[in-house]
Amino acid sequence: MNIFIVSLVVLVVLVLLRSVKVVPQQNAYVIERLGKFHEVLQPGISFIVPFVDRVAYKHSLKETAIDIPEQICITKDNVQVAVDGVVFMQIVDPMKASYGIANYKFAVIQLAQTTMRSEIGKIDLDKTFEERTNVNRAIVSAIDEASIGWGVKILRYEIKNITPPKTVLNAMEKQMQAEREKRAVILTSEGEKQSAINQAEGQKQKMVLESEAFRQRQINEAEGQAEAIRAVATATAQGIREVAAALQDKGGMEAVQLRVAEQLVEQYGKLAKSTNTMILPANFSDMGGMITAAMSVIKSTQGVADKKS
Repeated sequence: MNIFIVSLVVLVVLVLLRSVKVVPQQNAYVIERLGKFHEVLQPGISFIVPFVDRVAYKHSLKETAIDIPEQICITKDNVQVAVDGVVFMQIVDPMKASYGIANYKFAVIQLAQTTMRSEIGKIDLDKTFEERTNVNRAIVSAIDEASIGWGVKILRYEIKNITPPKTVLNAMEKQMQAEREKRAVILTSEGEKQSAINQAEGQKQKMVLESEAFRQRQINEAEGQAEAIRAVATATAQGIREVAAALQDKGGMEAVQLRVAEQLVEQYGKLAKSTNTMILPANFSDMGGMITAAMSVIKSTQGVADKKS
């Protein structure tokens, strides 16, 4: 009797243990009843029928990163490059992930590799690094489209490394060195060109400024000479007017006669000093007659001036 009771208690405990299932957060359990899909248990405590229902699959609903092994791809210009990457995915339908495909992780890896080879083959080696974003987007689109029936969502794909052969790396390094040297030569020539242009412009401006300065100096000199001529003419005219006015005053003619006599004697004296031979007029002894002749010229000139005025 005691053995029977103990056996019954043990059986009840076993039934209770098999009928209660606790599903952790971000997990899902797929339940089969008599070998056929029955339901998906969500996180929390759930009850199943012992010995009839069983947990066939356990899936994590967290985002998972799957490493894509390195493989050899051939670019559009027939260069072999080694490419690897990583894909980020998440199970969104546990039932399809259980029955839609035998191994969804293996399928995702294979599809990522084939799509990557196809996309790398569409671009040249020089553009593989530039087109990484487009390649990643194309791989995500291809895998996501194929995995609709797998209950898996492809979130993103990233290429980790693109490794060309050493010979290609050496050639690329030489090409980059040549490009840098080319840019340096171009920049140097551009600097020399700009320097020559600046010097030419400076010389041009210098010549323009010098010509403007020379022109202004000539104008200033001409204006100064004209002003001097006007001043001399004005002074001469003023002197003539004063002499004419003095001749009209009392004793003016006598003063002129005295001045003429003085000038005559002075000029003959200078002539005698400058040469040993001197030719004198026949009437040189008649100084009064010579003065009278000079005065007659002055009077006749004055008469003409009075008539014009």
